[in-house]
Amino acid sequence: MNYDFCSIHPAFLIFLVKNLFRLMNSSYFPDRLFLLIPIILITYSASCWAAQPTPISRPEVRNFITYMVDQHQYEMNELERVFSQADFRPDILKLISTPASAITWDEYRKRFVNMQRIRGGINFWNKYASELEQARKIYGVPEEIIVAIIGIETAYGSSTGTYRIIDTLTTLAFDFPRRADYFREELEQYLLLAREQKFSLLDIKGSYAGAIGIPQFMPGSYRRYAVDFNHDGKIDLSGSAADAIGSVGNYLKEYGWEAGKPIAVRARIRSENFQKFLDAGIEPLHSVKKLREAGIIPLDSVTDNTLSALLELNNQGNRQFWLGLRNFYVITRYNRSIFYAMSVFELARAIRVARSS
Repeated sequence: MNYDFCSIHPAFLIFLVKNLFRLMNSSYFPDRLFLLIPIILITYSASCWAAQPTPISRPEVRNFITYMVDQHQYEMNELERVFSQADFRPDILKLISTPASAITWDEYRKRFVNMQRIRGGINFWNKYASELEQARKIYGVPEEIIVAIIGIETAYGSSTGTYRIIDTLTTLAFDFPRRADYFREELEQYLLLAREQKFSLLDIKGSYAGAIGIPQFMPGSYRRYAVDFNHDGKIDLSGSAADAIGSVGNYLKEYGWEAGKPIAVRARIRSENFQKFLDAGIEPLHSVKKLREAGIIPLDSVTDNTLSALLELNNQGNRQFWLGLRNFYVITRYNRSIFYAMSVFELARAIRVARSS
């Protein structure tokens, strides 16, 4: 009889090793099974782990290496060495392919707008008050917005990710067809970033999507928007909170942040003629005057010529309407989710109020 040892789930093998001695002392443990344990482990490690293909063996990876050599004058041997040590990660594919659970706005909000994040935001603001003030003066982005984004992204730098970026981006670039072009470009940007910043391609860790550092920038955004805010001669989003603060401010400004302008205001619906405005999306395309004429009334002061988008937050049938203004839309360029942008807005407001009091 032939046994397919590669079909044995790794979790079972881990359980077996951890509980080996306890099992051996059990009266129910057959001697013959004890003799099989080393055979199973040796066979699994020798035949199954060795059978896993490495990126360097795949034609599409070889083609990418050739492209980097031709386009960016990389050394062939250097990239061959890197990709021979990179790993394809099926768990990353599972994580990025699993849709987020359908949750209400209230459930999403509680994950980020809570006392732990508010207290953490106050502490972060107090610690980096001068850097945050400087970023506000240079980029026009309020301190609380930068603090809230960093708080939501990585809990103020305490959770920046445990996946090697080379593994993540290699896996997604060559084994995730739906967005392969995007991740292949980010892999290219990562290689260029490593050369510019003089860090090891094999050492940097981040999220399962390839985002790096305290503000969770993708490599392309890192190269385009990250800044050396503490003027130490290097840009370090993983180790420098100052660089992270300045980079978030610069990112938002580059996407069109309007200094001193509101972000979002609550709205009341006084007619049935509003669905077409909801269907228009989150980009602010309609003047407040036009929305007023359609029976969509802002509950805070905002000028008639301000462009806005009608937004809905539905919490178990409780429909809540907002007008998202230009700055709200800019926040969605960081993460293209209404829930995310509204969490940033509300967490920022809560941090400012709590810190002031």
